[in-house]
Amino acid sequence: MVQIAPSILSTDYADLGKAVKIADKGGADAIHIDIMDGHFVPNLTFGPKLVEDLSKITDLPLDVHLMVDNPREMIPKFSEAGADWVSIQIEATAHAHKDITMIKELGKKAGVVLNPATPIHMLNEIITEVDYVLIMSVNPGWGGQEFIETCYNKISQLNNWINGQKLDVKIEVDGGVKLENMERVVESGADILVMGSAIYNSKNPIETLGNIKRSIQKYNQK
Repeated sequence: MVQIAPSILSTDYADLGKAVKIADKGGADAIHIDIMDGHFVPNLTFGPKLVEDLSKITDLPLDVHLMVDNPREMIPKFSEAGADWVSIQIEATAHAHKDITMIKELGKKAGVVLNPATPIHMLNEIITEVDYVLIMSVNPGWGGQEFIETCYNKISQLNNWINGQKLDVKIEVDGGVKLENMERVVESGADILVMGSAIYNSKNPIETLGNIKRSIQKYNQK
């Protein structure tokens, strides 16, 4: 089943509650929240308090992507705040197994993230332990970037690897996913599409999200 996780990074920070309600009404499957620390990436975004507040106004899973230098310190804070899925950058930790184990022991879905230039073989020793892999299809740090074309092949390779090992691991894709390329992303092997500006910068975000859900319905009927 292909899922849609709207990213609030691309919305009006003065009214994040409205962005979550749009996702709810439009039929989203999760809310994607990018946590940036100003070190691992040059931008700064949200803290645990925001996750806690959003958890009070939606029943959708909160998909927290930690783009931080010290994921082990942040994992408990965001888990306690209400995150349902927690993903860490493979490039930001020397102890991915320990960090993934911590996430799972806290009762959350655990994900690992690869930047565009990070090869999938970096997952060799951890892929059997995670619930999902997030492929960054732009260089992380800010929204509205263009999809990096080489990532289609990367998604396909990862999908073939997961299927070949018969693993129950989902592929999430974040960065430059838009109406005009989302079907190719799904056909490459993606299970979860993170979409920000494509939804929130449209004239009618609820209608746009509904149209996206209808467009991918055919993949969920296979």
